[in-house]
Amino acid sequence: MDSSKVKQLIDEAIAENPSLFLIDWKITPDDKIVILADGDEGLSVEEIVRISRHVEHNLDREECDFALEVSSPGVGSNLTMPRQFAKNVGRTLEATLSDKVVEGEIVEADEEGVTIFWEAREPKPVGKGKITVEHEEKINYADIKKAIIKVTF
Repeated sequence: MDSSKVKQLIDEAIAENPSLFLIDWKITPDDKIVILADGDEGLSVEEIVRISRHVEHNLDREECDFALEVSSPGVGSNLTMPRQFAKNVGRTLEATLSDKVVEGEIVEADEEGVTIFWEAREPKPVGKGKITVEHEEKINYADIKKAIIKVTF
């Protein structure tokens, strides 16, 4: 299977809607094309169908039989791109760094990193007891080993 042609078809389909972006794609050894895409406002079933049809209708099954899977990241999927962080501003992020795990609300996301806010109960500087302390930290994407959105009900 011609991987450059497949990539071109995927890029064309994604480019038709500026709010969409490609997260990953691959062709497995048994000729299954797997496309993982997302959108700034999510990825609708209609968009999944449109991307799938664009790729499928421009490849010749007589030349190479293939399977095709188009999907969006599921709940609990690792965030890997700045646009994924940006679309989740206001939601709770659990970020695993090399030395700690930080959980808080995404307040901002740009091309370099994500800023999160959280409150923690910490010992008083003087005396007994604890106080609630607010934290806000900008974390560079390069320092994040794993980042998932925490779903709250």
